[in-house]
Amino acid sequence: MQLYLVRHAESENNAKPPHQRVEDPSLTRRGELQAEHLAGWTRTLRIDVLITSPFLRTLQTTRRIIDATPQRLQIWHDVFERGGCYRGHLPGHEVGADGLGRDDILRHATGCPTDCLIDGTIDERGWWGGKPRETDQEATIRCGTVLQRLTETFGSNGQTVVLVTHADFKRLLVAAMLPAIVDPCVLGPMRNTGITKVNFDGQSWQLDWFNSVSHLPSRLITGCEH
Repeated sequence: MQLYLVRHAESENNAKPPHQRVEDPSLTRRGELQAEHLAGWTRTLRIDVLITSPFLRTLQTTRRIIDATPQRLQIWHDVFERGGCYRGHLPGHEVGADGLGRDDILRHATGCPTDCLIDGTIDERGWWGGKPRETDQEATIRCGTVLQRLTETFGSNGQTVVLVTHADFKRLLVAAMLPAIVDPCVLGPMRNTGITKVNFDGQSWQLDWFNSVSHLPSRLITGCEH
């Protein structure tokens, strides 16, 4: 498996101070431009599988890829940003939100139900369902579950998989894939639409490149996280 880990384009939250952020922001105009450049780059790939999280910002980023290279999309319930869907910025005072429901996810993702495969755990009540904020320990455990899902689903079959996800969760994934060489505490900012390429040979992960934004003009490079 060749796996491309892609952070979403700039969201409204990325451009705002913490106290103004909302639970499920859309892309900024700059984020839309970043996503268009990312989509142009993906035309150079033969994508076998395209996966994204159910947050609006990842769906909007992925929609640009689909518009450029039409294909079926998979929405995985377990590749969301660390913490889940919640409002509030003060530790211990976060309030769980519902997240998008199944129909809204379809509308933002492709607009065509036959072109989108959504995990069965996601329904009309909202993919997060108002649960409390996910703890850091829960996020680490979920990261391990996602890695197991990736390796068991795709293994060493040579497929090209593109996963559009989030900064903190991407950091967890890379650190878990390469524990002997990657300290998540020293990784720099995960750039918006930054691409990290790793390969899985059936036994272990190897890093090809990390956090590349060569598809973006310098004026569009941003890296504020959350």
